[in-house]
Amino acid sequence: MLHVGRLRVLCEVVRRGSFSAAAESLSYTQSAVSQAIARLEAETGATLIVRDRSGVRPTAAGASLVEDAEAIFARIEAAETQLAAVLGIRGGRLRMASFPSAGATLMPLAIARFRARHPEVELTLAEGEPEEIAPRLRAGEFDLALLFEFPGVRERHGARLRTAPLLEDPMLVALPAEHALAGKRALTLADLREEDWVQTSAPSPCARHVVRSCVAAGFEPRVTFESDDYETVQGLVAAGVGVALIPRLALTHVHPGIVVRSLAPKPPSRRVVAATLAAAEPAPAAGTMIEILGEVAKRHTEQPAEAA
Repeated sequence: MLHVGRLRVLCEVVRRGSFSAAAESLSYTQSAVSQAIARLEAETGATLIVRDRSGVRPTAAGASLVEDAEAIFARIEAAETQLAAVLGIRGGRLRMASFPSAGATLMPLAIARFRARHPEVELTLAEGEPEEIAPRLRAGEFDLALLFEFPGVRERHGARLRTAPLLEDPMLVALPAEHALAGKRALTLADLREEDWVQTSAPSPCARHVVRSCVAAGFEPRVTFESDDYETVQGLVAAGVGVALIPRLALTHVHPGIVVRSLAPKPPSRRVVAATLAAAEPAPAAGTMIEILGEVAKRHTEQPAEAA
């Protein structure tokens, strides 16, 4: 029978990309991590990890075992959560995660409302991009996570997750305040084909969606600067070095040196969802938080979308 503790070590080594990083994360010695992997390989009769110049990576057998192990851990966590809810012994904990722009807009008000109604529940919040926090949700590290995804794109974070839609987050055009197009209330992507662009780093889902949208409009954006901090993106636009598409959730505070305009006929957008494990019904606290997040999302959607 496979040893659950050694399976956790394998998952951590693959997630962290090295024995030393896994050891630090688990508060083990590096020797203990190496021994755990060696014993697990002896148990399975297969090589699970290979080392090369870039670090460590799983073999096909190792990757398959990690995927199955994460599903097992998620089921264990779900069983513990359900039992806790029945027994009333862990109803006071809700571990959440969110991507940054939702963490700065939707989450604070939702947390405040939740705490006012249920002050006995302990809440925690971690931050990360969807591609980082979705695997941790599946592994049982969180009870609920806010993720985003783009309609019509294969990039999905919802495998083995139950998702509740919260809102559509349109991407708006940010222009320097003195830009020739700043006087127009609505633009098309074609209006921006000759512009320099500022965007998030090329591998990011938002950057890839911007490129896809521009290509669909008949051109490839000429990207001159990249930053994964939307405050920096706004600053670069205000300095006049380019235009940008920025999700509405990231425009709560608009730089005074830019104007924000909508795109016609329909802007690119991302779908924001609340995700829980599909293996079991959400814990009562998670279900209540999803309801509150829906209230907050509705209020946010009703707010004006542009800044002059």
